[in-house]
Order: sequence, then C-alpha cells, then structure tokens
Amino acid sequence: MRIVMIGSGYVGLVSGACLSEFGHDVVCVDTDIAKIEGLKVGKIPIYEPGLDEVVAANVKSGRLSFETDLKAAMEAAEAVFIAVGTPSRRGDGHADLSYVFAAAEEIAHNLKGYTVVVTKSTVPVGTNKKVAEIIKKVRPDADFDVASNPEFLREGSAIEDFRRPDRVVVGCHSDRARAVMREIYRPLYLNETPIVFTTCESSEIIKYASNAFLAAKITFINEMANLCEAVDANVQDVARGMGLDGRIGNKFLHAGPGYGGSCFPKDTLALLKTCQEYGTPTKIIEAVVAVNDARKIQMGAKIEKAFGGVAGKTIAILGLTFKPNTDDMRDAPSLVIVPYLKDKGAKIKAFDPEGMKEAKKHFEVEWCNETYETLQGADGLVILTEWNEFRALDLGKVKSLLKRPLLVDLRNIYRPDMMASAGFQYVSVGRPDVG
Repeated sequence: MRIVMIGSGYVGLVSGACLSEFGHDVVCVDTDIAKIEGLKVGKIPIYEPGLDEVVAANVKSGRLSFETDLKAAMEAAEAVFIAVGTPSRRGDGHADLSYVFAAAEEIAHNLKGYTVVVTKSTVPVGTNKKVAEIIKKVRPDADFDVASNPEFLREGSAIEDFRRPDRVVVGCHSDRARAVMREIYRPLYLNETPIVFTTCESSEIIKYASNAFLAAKITFINEMANLCEAVDANVQDVARGMGLDGRIGNKFLHAGPGYGGSCFPKDTLALLKTCQEYGTPTKIIEAVVAVNDARKIQMGAKIEKAFGGVAGKTIAILGLTFKPNTDDMRDAPSLVIVPYLKDKGAKIKAFDPEGMKEAKKHFEVEWCNETYETLQGADGLVILTEWNEFRALDLGKVKSLLKRPLLVDLRNIYRPDMMASAGFQYVSVGRPDVG
C-alpha cells in the first residue's frame, strides 16, 4: 500500500520507517526543510536505538522516502497518517490541536480518490470527528474516512514496540476503513497481535486512559517509597510483593524521581482538562499530576539533605534525560532538580550519554565528556537517569575521584549492602540509607 506520514518527529518517523519495513510504500512529509534534507542523506533528528538502521535499509529498498510537498506525496495514497505534535497548550493545559487541524485542512486540498485519514497523534476525545468536519468543509465531494490509531511506543524501545506491540487499537466507523487498516497491519496478524477495532471516541480515550493509569502506578509506588523511608522498609521488596499479583503486575512499580517525557505529563493533564470540560472530574488524575509535580522538588530536597546543604559544594550528576536510551529532555526530573540545586548555591558538573545537546538548551552547568571526568573533585555523586553505563561503575575509582564517598541514587540501581561494603554513604529511594 502507499502510505503518507505527515510529521517526521518521534512518532511519525518511527511509524513510517516500521510501516515501510512491513512492505508498504511510505512517504514521510514534513514542513521542516532542513529535517527532510537531513533525512534524505541519513541524518536522524532524534536518538532512538536501531532507528537509523531501519531508516537506512528501507530508504535503500525504495520503500521509504522523505518529502516536503504533500500534494506530490499524496498521489495514489490509500492512507494518510497525521503524526504531528500535540503539546500542552499554554495557559490552560489542553492539548494544542492546531497542527492536527492544519494537517487535516491540507489533506483535504489534496485528496484524490478514496483515502483513509488516520490520526496517529495523541488527541482528546472528539478530535477525529472535528478532523472529518474540517475535511468535509473544504472538500464536500471528498471520498474518505477518518480513523483513530493511537501509538503506544516507549522511547528507547520504539522499534521493538512497533514490530511486536501488545495490541493495535483502531477506531473507525466504516467497513471500508476497517479493511484498509487491516491491510496496513496485516503483517502483525502473523504474530497473532490483538487488533482492537472500536469507535474513534473509544480509541481516543484508550490512549489517554492507558497513559494516565501507568502514570498513576508510578505515582503510587513513589508515595509508598516515602512511607518505606519513614519506617525503614524496602520499596523494592514492596513492589515485588505487589507485582507478583497478576491483577497488578510488576511494570511501572519502580520508585524514583517522578515521571517525565513526551507523553505522561501532557497526556495526564490533557485528560484532566477533558474530564473537567465534560463535567466528569477525575480526582485520581488530579492527584497524580499534583503528586508528580511535587515529587521532583522533594527529590531536590532529598539531595540537599544528603549533602548536609549544598551551598558552595560541587555535585556530580550522571544522567539528565527523563529515561535511558533517548535524548528526550521533555519534563525530565533534571529540569526541576538541577535548577533547585543551583538556586541553593551548588555547582553542578553533569554528563549524559545522549542528552547533553538538548539539556544545554535548558540550563548552564559544567558539562563533562564522560562519566569519571564528571566525578573529579565533586563533593558527591547523584544518579538521575539509569543509563546502562552507570550500572557497573568502578566504585574504587569513584571513591578516589570524589572528595567524599557520597552517592545519591534516585533510580535504585545499586544494592545498599554493596555500597556499605565499599565504604560509601549511600542514599536511595524508598530504602534505608547506609553509611
């Protein structure tokens, strides 16, 4: 099939590349000329493990291409995906749908023959209905259907998530559109992937409800971590004991400095605003948003306490992105914690394997080129992101480089008994401190 993907950001590029890997003819379209020109010569604008290889292989095969001209791209297209950004709207927290609606209008001007217009962007309930209204207003004669097909890609694991998803969700209102969507995802039928066909409205809610529920699990275990610290319990044991219950599951029960990234912060807020708009307020999500915002400040205070005050002290920070295997800094805990420490008078040395280019847009610190350079002469170490290369540090070398053997581990990647044996003062999350 010939597919057009409008938007070559994280969702659009990963989805377009993987659909071309399925055997479809995919054209990714973007108004950013520099980005498209870079993609044509193999320059990937985001860091996602394995994405460069998938793009290169499918460009070479002729199944994947990049354009700025939507009219040319849409020639003979059977499906056009909208995969543009829907950031939180300034001032009220609603999802900003201006890019989605602009894409719908441009699609309308270029429709030729029956086409399924697929919304891949994360959008509030009712958006697909508005997309259909925009197209009908511009082109009353157009032969098209609108479908909702939300993405469930985890940054750092997106390629595998697309190839082997837990499920594919499709919302549409005609058998004709269902047939097109079945053909698009036919390769996944071989893996017996569940494909959920429903209405556009239900599909839109599934995406938001899923992210909000996962955010709630993270927030819940973080609150349990606070209780564990107060009573000398171990939150990892608590999480394991909970997670072995099949009704709960062990995923997203990892205590830490709070959730961040491109999805959970904006999606929980957008769902909250949508519920308020429809007169169905959700106290649970309100609490999740409030607790997560407060969590990041709490972690700054936790570091301050561990150091016995940070004024005039040098703090080495490893990891700045909201999670490993991505360069995404959106709503990362570091965006709150680093300024908090600086405001308290600390000097910050920092290193992240992939995120420093983005981090430099947000704050000024002493940037280092590798892990151990960051530790040299610091009064203590803080781990903010659990990159694999931080999981097996040479503790003897760490101790020799730091002025004081202090490690604040906000991701619980080390064992307290091991750190005690190595002679460290070790502070983690939801577990008794040692040293």
